[in-house]
Amino acid sequence: MPIRTLLLATVAAAVASEARAAGFYLQEQSVRGTGRAYSGEVADQGPASLWWNPAAIARSPREVYLGVHGIIVDAEVSNAGSTITFPGGVTVPVRGDPRGFNPIQKGAIPNFAVSTPIGDRFAIGISGSAPFNFTTEYTPQAWARYDGLESRVTTADLQLTGAMKVTDWLDLGASFNAQNTDAKLTTASPNLSPLLPDGVQQLSGSGWDYGWTVGAQAHFDRLSLGASYRSAMSHHLDGNIFVGGLLGPLAAANIRAQASARFSTPWIATFGVRYRVTDRLTLNGQGQRIGWDKFDSIKVGSPAGDQILVQDYKSVTSGAIGADFAVNDRLTLRAGVGFDPTPTPDAERTARVPDGDRWLYSVGATGKIGHGMEVDAGFSYIDFTNSDVHHDTVFYEGTPAATTTALRGQVEGTGYVMSVGLRTRF
Repeated sequence: MPIRTLLLATVAAAVASEARAAGFYLQEQSVRGTGRAYSGEVADQGPASLWWNPAAIARSPREVYLGVHGIIVDAEVSNAGSTITFPGGVTVPVRGDPRGFNPIQKGAIPNFAVSTPIGDRFAIGISGSAPFNFTTEYTPQAWARYDGLESRVTTADLQLTGAMKVTDWLDLGASFNAQNTDAKLTTASPNLSPLLPDGVQQLSGSGWDYGWTVGAQAHFDRLSLGASYRSAMSHHLDGNIFVGGLLGPLAAANIRAQASARFSTPWIATFGVRYRVTDRLTLNGQGQRIGWDKFDSIKVGSPAGDQILVQDYKSVTSGAIGADFAVNDRLTLRAGVGFDPTPTPDAERTARVPDGDRWLYSVGATGKIGHGMEVDAGFSYIDFTNSDVHHDTVFYEGTPAATTTALRGQVEGTGYVMSVGLRTRF
């Protein structure tokens, strides 16, 4: 098989590696939710809870929600004995900066929602969010460059919702979701000597995909229960491959070509409860089962032919508890704690998504500033469990130019989320 075809197969594998980033689920879909670690959203009411439950607007008055979340991750990804094996079996340490500081880039995540009742029993709403959205960057001299230089994935999810007040205590809702995904991925490619500069692979692609959500809420005297199911979503990205900077016998592999990738992001089942202990104090609890088992493989199409790449993600269960306390008629305080395990497999974790289990500690508040207008604020501290990078790649496999990188690293870090939002009735 010619080197050009094998290089395209290697690039296709890089697409598969980064497609995991689409599974980097961001819970920052409500400022009110940030303040209590997203512990009661599926059982709460109003358009700010539409991401978790389409039934949330069945009893809501006309209301608009706008929010923005600033996310900062302070992380360090350190080399732990990475090697590269050149043709002829010569193995040497991967050269370059031994530490990558703050590879996960800070950013701002917006979301909005609006709902209006239709008669006494029905309501409609529309909302927008960015549920899978992040960027990682390493310098061209970083030890992780053969895994990823730049990884940018952005999504925009638009949700159209209808809800119904079925009885005095039961609400039902359903949503249609349209999601646009855009990705740009850059990786270094080794030349055939450690004395030569690296080449580069770049992939870019985008596409629209569709899914649905259903939910229910039950309201009693002091107790509210909520449940929802968000469908898995099949993604199809069409884009381009660019390969450049390869020298000598590899120079013929410097090309531009079209490529595509198909994969599925997980279904999410959410259950929650809100219990009003007193007129001032409400306790919240919420759990999610996230079906990452749907992300079992990626089907890649390129001039190298079709490939099926096994991913081996695991389904996880996350949970959170929290409380709302009304200080007076104009001020409500919140707090919560949550646990969110990573679905990434320990045996094949990439530097592109240096993820780990995380604990979330949150505080927040809501203040009324006028007739029907409220300002929400929230702050979260995220404690990431230390994890390991373990990723092997064979470049130009099956040819005399075969070169293998065995990247080994350690990841540690913390994160901060600062959220502010506005809710107003009209």
